[in-house]
Amino acid sequence: MRSQIRVVLIEDETMFRQLILLTLGKVKGIQVVGEFGLGKPGLDYCLREKPDMLVVDLMLPDTNGLDIARELRRALPDMKILVITAHPSERLPAELMAIGVNGYVDKTEPIEYVLSAVETVRGGGMFFASRVRAKTGGVQPGEKRPLDVPLTEREQEIARLVAAGQMSKEIAARLNLSVRTVEKHRANIMEKIGVREVASLTRWCIQVGLVDS
Repeated sequence: MRSQIRVVLIEDETMFRQLILLTLGKVKGIQVVGEFGLGKPGLDYCLREKPDMLVVDLMLPDTNGLDIARELRRALPDMKILVITAHPSERLPAELMAIGVNGYVDKTEPIEYVLSAVETVRGGGMFFASRVRAKTGGVQPGEKRPLDVPLTEREQEIARLVAAGQMSKEIAARLNLSVRTVEKHRANIMEKIGVREVASLTRWCIQVGLVDS
C-alpha cells in the first residue's frame, strides 16, 4: 500500500487549476496541500513545507516554472517535479531532464494524462507527454542533431548501447574497455542528464533523437 503523498499545485489559469484539483481529488493517497496562481508564493511554500511533489506551470505571471524547478531541485533533491505547459517545444524534454524534472504534460493532451503523469512520477518513473515531435530543422538525413546536454562521442556511444539493453560487461567487450570504465561513463552520463535509472536514460535518448523509438 502506497503512503499518502503531499502535492502542491502552481497554475495561474484558474479554470485549469480547478480542473487539475478536481482530477487529483479523485485519486486515493494524494493530498493537495497547497494551490497557487503565482510562482513565488508557491516556491516559498514548497521551501518551507517540503511537500512530496510539485505540479507547476511552465509560464507564470511572476516567474518561470523552470526557475522554480531549478531552485527546488537544489534545495529539495528528493521532491518529485511535474511541469505542465501550453507551449511545448522540441528542446523542452531534454532541458527539463537536465534540470532533474521528473516529467511534463502538454496542456493540449487529455486531462487523464495529468493523472497518468502523477502516478508515474509518484512511483519513481518519468513521464514526458507532448504532441511536439522532433523536427529536422534543416538537418539532412544521416546528420546528427546537436544534443541539448553535451555528451562526448564515447558517452553517446555508450548511452546508445545502454538504451539498447546491453549490460556494462557486454558494452565493455564490444568497445574493448574495462567494465569499470564503462560504469564510470554510465555514471557520468546519468549525472549530466539528471536521471537515475536505465529506463529514464532510454527515454532521454529517444527524446533527443540519439536512438530511434
